[in-house]
Amino acid sequence: MFSSKKLQNITLCSCFLCPIILSAGIRAQSQTEVNQVQMDGEFDPATAPPAEAFRVLPQPGAEGPTITPYLLYQTSLAWRQDAIRRTHWSQVKSESDLQQLRVELRKSVLEMIGVLPTEKTALHATIVGRVSGDGFHIEKLVYQSIPELYVTALVYVPDDGSRIHPAVLVPAGHSSNGKIHYQDLCQRLVHRGYLVMSWDPIGQGERSQFWDVKKKKSRYNLICAEHAVLGNLAYLAGANLARWEIWDGMRAVDYLLTRSDVDSQRISITGTSGGGFQASLLGALDERIRVIIPSCYIAALPMRIENRIFVDPDSDPEQDLFGFISKGVDHAGLLLMMYPRAFMVAATTLDFFPIQGAHQSYREVQTFYERFGHGDRVAFTESYNPHQYSLHNQEAALDFLDRFNKMPLRRGLAPTVLFKDADLLVTKTGQIAEEYPDSSSLVSFIQKYASDQKRGSHPTLPQLYGSEQDPKISSWTVHQFEGAVPPRQLRWETVGASTTGKLHVDRYLLHHSTYLAMPLLHFHIDQGGSKGAAIWFSPHGKATREDWPEIAKLLSDGYEVYSFDFRGLGETRMDYRARSSDDPDLVQDNFDEAYISPLSSVLAGYAYNSLLLGRPYFLQMLDDIRIAALFIHRSQHRPQTLNKAVTIAVSNDSLGLAAQLKQIAPDIKFLPTASEPQLDWSTILNQGQEHWPIALLMPSGAFVNR
Repeated sequence: MFSSKKLQNITLCSCFLCPIILSAGIRAQSQTEVNQVQMDGEFDPATAPPAEAFRVLPQPGAEGPTITPYLLYQTSLAWRQDAIRRTHWSQVKSESDLQQLRVELRKSVLEMIGVLPTEKTALHATIVGRVSGDGFHIEKLVYQSIPELYVTALVYVPDDGSRIHPAVLVPAGHSSNGKIHYQDLCQRLVHRGYLVMSWDPIGQGERSQFWDVKKKKSRYNLICAEHAVLGNLAYLAGANLARWEIWDGMRAVDYLLTRSDVDSQRISITGTSGGGFQASLLGALDERIRVIIPSCYIAALPMRIENRIFVDPDSDPEQDLFGFISKGVDHAGLLLMMYPRAFMVAATTLDFFPIQGAHQSYREVQTFYERFGHGDRVAFTESYNPHQYSLHNQEAALDFLDRFNKMPLRRGLAPTVLFKDADLLVTKTGQIAEEYPDSSSLVSFIQKYASDQKRGSHPTLPQLYGSEQDPKISSWTVHQFEGAVPPRQLRWETVGASTTGKLHVDRYLLHHSTYLAMPLLHFHIDQGGSKGAAIWFSPHGKATREDWPEIAKLLSDGYEVYSFDFRGLGETRMDYRARSSDDPDLVQDNFDEAYISPLSSVLAGYAYNSLLLGRPYFLQMLDDIRIAALFIHRSQHRPQTLNKAVTIAVSNDSLGLAAQLKQIAPDIKFLPTASEPQLDWSTILNQGQEHWPIALLMPSGAFVNR
């Protein structure tokens, strides 16, 4: 809900931009055209300042990982939000309070993934093949979690003469061959008497959504890259890729319950990495699952914000639920949703899911189990290994499963004989899309989901902008920098100046939000600036020497010009290529392209961190524009600009961003332009666009009124 008071505040918070004119589509002029706008010899627009005049910060050192101010800002905010969550949890005094907290957490998680389907349609489950093993056999299964959304799965069945078996779900982690990659774990489980079901997640194994039939491979990869493309579109629809992944798993439970050889009261789940994520979400949301063991997933999300860019940069949107931290859930919340059922956390010391976070989240929830008499239902196992379901942890997990499934006490792990991948393919072609012509791409399901949601009411961009994470920039005070930045203040610092004839270029740092500093350039000429101040920006950062023709045009037209870097871009970017260990080819040789790739990059890491914290990076770009305007309008750096009009001038590739700015600052006016704004989230979704800038990622963007 958004109150009328909040909407009123949103209108008022644009006052420091009033009156505003948006000068859009300023095109780079030729040398001849520039010369035509000279001001009687007082200013030569054809003469660009030297390159160093455009730089505010010192040149960076060698390329490499760095804890940038923006990353420090994100980490600090994450821990502050985590502290709020822990304070809220500390109010639990009774088991009734705990159950109410579980209800709140469940509601939040369902909202974050886009709510689950309400109808369980026919599974049309079909066994299409069978493979014999040593003491077990494997059934090749195809079912439809939603009509025309086919799932490929393997069912490991013990040949031990038992009429009924406990069952274990093994969701697959990030592996190109999906479920087949986890056959050793499945074999160890089936040797202990469990019926085991493992399936391909969407975009992995036999379920590629971007399959190139001629080349016989995905246009991306079957590890994380397809998830990036699908997940970013799902965000625009107001959902999350996890919605469909979790539904596949819930329908797997439905399938198990149709089998006469499965004990419906003894269904468990365990998986590692991406499978650990699925095990956690499924275990949290589906109470038919009695024992839950996530491996190499549980941590504390502020720690993942700290390290993801450096050790696990692959974009994987289903694990970055919008508001995961800011709404007070985190991984500890998923574990608490399992109460009072049994769970074990399996972790490895050398994992990129920080082991300290695994201990912290586990201990938080263990305390509740112990307080209310269920301390024997939780356990923690750890091994000195990198990211993997280690043999040590597998043995501990199987022993835990045996205890709660009333299975015989055993020691050690049974030997396994692995099948070739080709032997365990469910389809003849290796891809469900080739085998079943009526199968539909998940992109079409995401589009249908968005179409269905359009019938409801949705917040406007001003309402989204003015949410609880709004920094309320209009209320900030503005002072000169004196070495510290108190909350809700903007502190400006002069760091240098250059003069070329009548032209002056002043360089500033705008300090705010404790850690952040915005590099800003101020171009002005003697006896110029009769029309006031203009802000020029592009999605790549402030103006460079190559942009001089556009800056010169504004100066010649009578403006003083300001240009700045968005946080994490321009001079504030991290000079590092976030290269995927699973697929190094995702990172291009061109540094600029590598930095902003939606598949694996520093900027993608920043963008997904922002989602966890509840304020998309896109909205923070709008914040930065407003911060620059606040400096111009309220600072004493140049008293003659105080209270004068501020014009927003943009490069052609920033028209869409500027158009959205107009929604939150309604007094903006456009000058006539030949170009139209190019940012329309609903068009991106409706056309199923696979490539678009990660900086523009906006959850529920498809419903934002233009």
